[in-house]
Amino acid sequence: MSQVLHDIEKKIIDSLQKISEQTPEQLSESTELSIDQIRRGIEWLRLKELAQVKESSKVEISLGENGIDAFKNGLPERKLMDLIKDGPKTFDDVRKTLSGAGFNAAIANAKKNGWITIDKSESGSKISIKEKSIETPEEKLISLIGEKSIPEEQIENKLALKFLLQRPNYVIQNTEKFKTVSLTDKASKIDSSISHSGAIDVEADVPSVFAARTHPLKDTIDEIREIFVKLGFSEIQGNLTQSSFWNFDALFTPQDHPARELQDTFYLENLKFEKPASSKQIKQVSASHSQNWRYNWQLKESQKMVLRTHTTCVTIKYLAEKKPDDARVFSLGRVFRNEKVSYKHLVEFNQIEGIVIGNNTTLRDLMGIQKEFYKQLGLTKIKFWPTFFPYTEPSLQTMVYNEKLGKWIELFGMGIFRPEVTKPLGITKPVLAWGGGIERIAMLKFGLDDVREFYNNNLSWLRTATKCQ
Repeated sequence: MSQVLHDIEKKIIDSLQKISEQTPEQLSESTELSIDQIRRGIEWLRLKELAQVKESSKVEISLGENGIDAFKNGLPERKLMDLIKDGPKTFDDVRKTLSGAGFNAAIANAKKNGWITIDKSESGSKISIKEKSIETPEEKLISLIGEKSIPEEQIENKLALKFLLQRPNYVIQNTEKFKTVSLTDKASKIDSSISHSGAIDVEADVPSVFAARTHPLKDTIDEIREIFVKLGFSEIQGNLTQSSFWNFDALFTPQDHPARELQDTFYLENLKFEKPASSKQIKQVSASHSQNWRYNWQLKESQKMVLRTHTTCVTIKYLAEKKPDDARVFSLGRVFRNEKVSYKHLVEFNQIEGIVIGNNTTLRDLMGIQKEFYKQLGLTKIKFWPTFFPYTEPSLQTMVYNEKLGKWIELFGMGIFRPEVTKPLGITKPVLAWGGGIERIAMLKFGLDDVREFYNNNLSWLRTATKCQ
């Protein structure tokens, strides 16, 4: 049978016959074709069974914001040891230098390492050195990485890496995927110079006609929305832009929290909300922050406009305005975070969050709702794990078993809103809250291990992905 080839296909075949395995970028350089032309040509050849595409990946390890600080200034426990090297210090003395999470981490890890003792007295607890502190494996690993990225296989102490990964924003795993193209045996024998470029092959297969369809991610979003409506929830909506008051302050996030920094949040330049909430709400939220976090709360910080970092800002605003006695509501939509793009992180993604409020509702009720939700999605191996979230206490993390990967995956988080969140807004009943990312669920449903695959416009996958029922 005669072989009909496009000029783009000919150039790709010629190049691969010289160098048997190349990336699309290498093919673009060797053929002087654009990367879009290369991608089209590869897809044509693959459908003709003339080319095959192999995926591989490598994991690079770099330091996050807290890791960089530890590299330059030491881990919190090391800072603590430097503070007390000249003699015991009180908790208040240490807090002046190590505040918030840094203080807690320093105490916990120094105790775990056996470096310190804590003596309690009427004048207050004092921290003193128990034994000399030696350089820990985590410190050695931070020094090794420094301000560069290194392949994960170069890290010998995997346990130290595991411990640093458990610390927030200390190390970042960035998985880079590579696609290499090679010819099939059939294509390696083709003489592209004599193939019929303009001829009509009457024996050729009829081209496939691909009907239009919704995107698999959109299918997942619609399916999730339908499930929660069936479970008795109502959907509420809010703006993609929010004041910092509703995005952070109303949820008891202190104004000096790292999540509010430019490297984590997209702020709208030169825009502010003059009165983000009622005078009473502002006064009570301000008092809660000042009394419990012990800092001087600033109205101007709450007036800043942001691209919402979660949809909880919609549900908390609904609660503050409606103060319902009984309600089941959820909010689903786009959220934005200024994060490094990787196999599991995007700067723009979909989230669903919701609340349950009513007489005699308990955390176990919410666990039952979540179990039923996952069951309807076809996910039956689940468990709940105690964890920490900034504005819920107690808090649980839902774990779902991924058969393909052979491990448990974190999905939705849940808990009961802290009194520091609800009381300043006039909410008197306990509020059960839950939420999480849609893309993670979609990855499980479609067997993907890289969230970027939803946005790569891979036509062959889009055409073959099973539509949600």
